[in-house]
Amino acid sequence: MVDIATRVWNHKWKIDPIVRSLIDTDFYKLLMCQSVFRNKPDATVTFSLINRTTRIPLADLIDEGELREQLDHIRTLRLTRGESTWMRGNTFYGQRQMFSPEFMDWFEDLQLPPYHLERVGDQYELTFEGAWPEVMLWEIPALSVLMELRGRAVLDTMGRFELQVLYARAMTKLWEKIERLQGNPDLRIADFGTRRRHSFLWQDWAVQAMREGLGDSFAGTSNCLIAKNRDLEAIGTNAHELPMVYAALAKDDAALAAAPYDVLSDWHEEHDGNLRIILPDTYGTQGFLDNAPDWLAGWTGIRIDSGDPATGAEVAIDWWKSRGEDPRQKLVIFSDGLDVDKIEQLHQQFAGRVRVSFGWGTLLTNDFRGLVAGDSLAPFSLVCKAVSANGKATVKLSDNPEKAMGPEREIERYKRVFGVGEQERVEVVV
Repeated sequence: MVDIATRVWNHKWKIDPIVRSLIDTDFYKLLMCQSVFRNKPDATVTFSLINRTTRIPLADLIDEGELREQLDHIRTLRLTRGESTWMRGNTFYGQRQMFSPEFMDWFEDLQLPPYHLERVGDQYELTFEGAWPEVMLWEIPALSVLMELRGRAVLDTMGRFELQVLYARAMTKLWEKIERLQGNPDLRIADFGTRRRHSFLWQDWAVQAMREGLGDSFAGTSNCLIAKNRDLEAIGTNAHELPMVYAALAKDDAALAAAPYDVLSDWHEEHDGNLRIILPDTYGTQGFLDNAPDWLAGWTGIRIDSGDPATGAEVAIDWWKSRGEDPRQKLVIFSDGLDVDKIEQLHQQFAGRVRVSFGWGTLLTNDFRGLVAGDSLAPFSLVCKAVSANGKATVKLSDNPEKAMGPEREIERYKRVFGVGEQERVEVVV
């Protein structure tokens, strides 16, 4: 097993770049990339880094030269022969050759496009612009780099023995969480923690701990490189990016109202089974479900990613019943801001009513809260989002207005088109 503290002490070794592979990313990113490659390859999209936790002065903590070095390294990465073989020949969700030969030929030749970086006050402005299938693959690596460099800035001030004790405490903290989860029968949980992880090595350790501690209850990991290296299931479906860009490309209000369903219609043609998971909250869950076509009710399940998770699940259950579906046969995936207390509560609340699964993210792979002075390793809310498509601003409303993004005028237009009224604000921790 890797001695993480020693590797951190020597982290300037070239053996430990922050991102070491093009598949050191979330599985849903590759699935979405193939969908975009097939359906919207010519759309020009801009992604931008957004630090929601503005009290964290990233530009003061992270050296610009070191940040550029890590980003430049990512641009040198190419898909390796072993990675290509894994993608071309592996079985994902029971399906062989999920990635088409045309997509794989393109991906094998891909170099991530250039980035734009500048300091603005105590934050960094980091943007990526280009063809949608190319620039979308910057999101996860960019977040991983910023999160880890912020952590390294803190770790650089610590001595060798101090680092050993820190990681021993962090390991104990995570193992105690795993021990609590062992007491929940029929639990189904996966690692969703790539984008805001403490580091690659720590995520890899956390995944191994989950596998040993939870056995068959551990469904797998969203991280493709770790899934490949550890012979685990790669877990993931789709994200808000798809409806956000489809909506921005809409020519009028009618096309805008149809955009979230157009996304899933394209997805429906490509995937079946457990990949048919609805993410309904981009423009408000209730309105999305009220206006959804009947064929969507036949999909496998729903992912709850904002707002109160229990409320979201109840809305989904009522919707399935109203469409003549048996909720007990449906899957609800909870994935927003989870930690053990909330996982246990939701698992107990919905057991027997629906099939329940959890995508455990930041507080699995980056919970160093309370372990250093000033809590300077506590996770924070950093995102990298599509902010425009073909020159038009994107919008996200969410079920939590604290997660809304886009120009105010466009937010109001989207609220009108999608019938979104007053919403409850929930603090965004991660």
